[in-house]
This record gives sequence, structure tokens and C-alpha cells, in this order.
Amino acid sequence: MRDLNIPAERHPEKAHRPDNAQPKKPDWIRVKAPGGQGYADTRKIMREHGLVTVCEEAGCPNVGECWSQGHATMMIMGEICTRGCTFCNIATGRPDTLDVFEPGKVADAVQKLGLNHVVITSVDRDDLKDGGAEHFAQTIRAIRHRSPDTTIEILTPDFLKCDASALETVVEAKPDVFNHNLETVPGLYPEVRPGARYFHSLRLLQRVKEIDPTIFTKSGIMVGLGEDRQAVLQVMDDMRAADIDFLTVGQYLQPTPKHHAVDRFVHPDEFAAYEKAAYGKGFLMVSATPLTRSSYHAGDDFAQLQAARNARLNRA
Repeated sequence: MRDLNIPAERHPEKAHRPDNAQPKKPDWIRVKAPGGQGYADTRKIMREHGLVTVCEEAGCPNVGECWSQGHATMMIMGEICTRGCTFCNIATGRPDTLDVFEPGKVADAVQKLGLNHVVITSVDRDDLKDGGAEHFAQTIRAIRHRSPDTTIEILTPDFLKCDASALETVVEAKPDVFNHNLETVPGLYPEVRPGARYFHSLRLLQRVKEIDPTIFTKSGIMVGLGEDRQAVLQVMDDMRAADIDFLTVGQYLQPTPKHHAVDRFVHPDEFAAYEKAAYGKGFLMVSATPLTRSSYHAGDDFAQLQAARNARLNRA
């Protein structure tokens, strides 16, 4: 597995912070190191097309499992983010100019991997007037042209500094799933997501449904950052008020000593309780486990999401 203890110089904006101890992971967090032919083949295709994956950049613990099955979450618009969230392992700084050929490269990789479902995410690009909205739309259209049967899930920035038309540009390209993560409870935003706004992110997802009710919406949070159960349940209520369909809940893992400390490792039984509570609040789909990440098992989850919507419509 990729070493998560990346040198501090990768995160100069965090260099002034004191080190936080990195606690030993419990048995239920441990995963196998990546390997095998499937992993190697996926890695080769990513390298040949010069593509960045959030699987590597964010140090995802599931990279071995996903890549061995030919699944990878592609990260567009570079590997340098304009934000400095304290939980995130992606480098912060001044990004490069956009690669105008990237949408085609992504579409080619999707076709070569033979993906039934693809997840496309990006860094935050506050340096761009539209936050990269048109680049997302071009990538969606390129995949549709090359692989018309592939379903497309996007995990976007919050477009906080953009005109409302930026979101409309992305939604009009008609992804099958629009995901934007709230990441944590609102009380922790000042220290965990200082560049973001909780209610703006909620409203973003609500507007997606208002623009196109046929698109599934999805959001996720991490636990183990210092939140309490009641705050998590309130986030669930807020999400349902915004008509969000799919909730993910996963354990926060500290990338380096300079990142936000792990408050605790949440037991699998607590995740099961969160899942039960979320379904009780009306989510169509819930994934709540220690190793849950936004795009983990995304293809299988999408099929279940469609089935759940159909079942609900039949009952109505």
C-alpha cells in the first residue's frame, strides 16, 4: 500500500502546525497491500494517459482492491488544490493551466478499462472563473461519446466563488450521479474545512435536484474527527431536507502528523447504527463502514440506487 506518511514539504501550508500523533489503527482498518495483474494493468493505463487518480493522491486505503478490479477514480484539472483542508492529503498551491486534451484522455481510459460506471473528481480550482465547471462538462460529454453505456458519477468542488451558472453547466451535461461531500459536521468546519461553507454545500446539492430531478445526488462525511453522534444525525436530517439520495460515512484516517488528528476510531457497530438511522430518515442508499469512501464500490452502489428509486416509485 502507498505510504501515507508523505513529507511535510508536500503541504507547506501545514508546515507551521505542531505534529499530531498518529494512533495505531485497529484490526478492522487494516487492508492488504496492492498487487496483482489487475492492479498493474489499471496503473499502466493511468500512466499511459498521464492521468491523476484520487486513489493515489489522497492515499485511499482501498486502492489495492479497487485497482485490482479495474476501478479507479480519476481526478481532473491537475493534482494541486487551491484549498488547504486539514484532513486532506492532496497538495495545496498554485495549480497549472488546464489540459484541454484531458477530457479526451479520460474518455479513452474509460473505454480501455471497459468501465460500466466511472467516477470523476477534481481538486478545488478557485483560480478559475467557473471553478472548472466547463471542464467537468466536457469530460462528461467525451465519456458519453466514447462509452455511451457507461454511467457517470462526478464528485465536484463546491463552486463557492463562482456564478450560479457554473453549477448549471455541470448539471446540463447530465451526469448520472452528482456527488459533493460535506466531509464533516458544521461545528468542525472552521478547523477541518476552513475554505468551505456548510450551508453553501448543502444548497449546492439541493439546487442540483431543482435543476434536474432525475440526477441522483450523493454526499458523505468522515467520522473520528471529534464530532458526536447527535451532530452526525443532524447532518443526516439536513441532507434529507436537501433531498440528497445517497449518504456515505467513513472513518477519517490521518495522512501525516501535520494533518488533523484522529479523535478516535469508530467501531463497526457504530457504523451499522448510523446506517440503520440513515435508512430510517429516508435515504435511498447508505454506505457506512470504516473503509467507506465516496467512490468505494460506486458501480455496485449505483445499481442498488436505481433499484431503490424504482421500488419507491412503485410504492407511491
